[in-house]
Amino acid sequence: MEEYVKKATETAEYISGRIKTKPEIAIVLGSGLGPLVNEIEDVVNIDYKEIPNFPQTTVQGHEGKLVAGMLSGRPVLAMKGRFHHYEGYDISQVAFAVRVFKLLGINELLVTNAAGGINKSFKPGDLMLIKDHIGFFAPSALRGKNLDEFGTRFPDMSEAYSRALGEIAKKAAESKGFNLREGVYAFAQGPMYETPAEIRALSILGADAVGMSTVPEVIAARHAGMKVLGISCITNMAAGILDQPLNHEEVMETAKMVEENFTALVKEIVVNWK
Repeated sequence: MEEYVKKATETAEYISGRIKTKPEIAIVLGSGLGPLVNEIEDVVNIDYKEIPNFPQTTVQGHEGKLVAGMLSGRPVLAMKGRFHHYEGYDISQVAFAVRVFKLLGINELLVTNAAGGINKSFKPGDLMLIKDHIGFFAPSALRGKNLDEFGTRFPDMSEAYSRALGEIAKKAAESKGFNLREGVYAFAQGPMYETPAEIRALSILGADAVGMSTVPEVIAARHAGMKVLGISCITNMAAGILDQPLNHEEVMETAKMVEENFTALVKEIVVNWK
């Protein structure tokens, strides 16, 4: 674990030396949501391959660039592509970037994802504010010796997603004239889509959407005392909700369809973030 912290510190120092301003908000962009970075001004792009100790993305829709600059007048650092446990990465590697953000002095995290809708009132193209998550199917991002440099051994998760930031997100959506759904996000290991039986079980447990990311990053962020806001793009209905097979192309197509609303929402959130 000492080696892990050493590598994270080395990575943070490298990034700090490449960017122009100290970021206030870190943004993790999920499948197909990367075009948000086109709204960032005074940009510095850093390819993941250039960053020491950084994992590499292998999934379509995750370009693999760190983008620093100004969004809605606020300095941000955005990940255009994230890392997944199903890619073969240890869960500590999945959470690595979040810990680097903390070492950069960032205490605010906006995490986004593409998700399958479980709630039958949802439809593809909806945006969902994550109010909580179900993550006990995921290996813990805190497994192993505690990283005392970041947080306590047993962090409280009763407010994994900031209620105050959630209110800002809801007001931002209202001001832009569209309905922001709200619900519980469930983690599934992937990369296969869930079975209809698994989706029925998650529905009984109270999940409104399901995906293969986000939870490890959020746990690492909360362990480090960061405030978190989560938004899911409902790109498809989960297995068994509709009588049709699932595919990643549909995910990408729907993310493209909601790009305008998603971008407008995030920009308005960042303006009012506090």
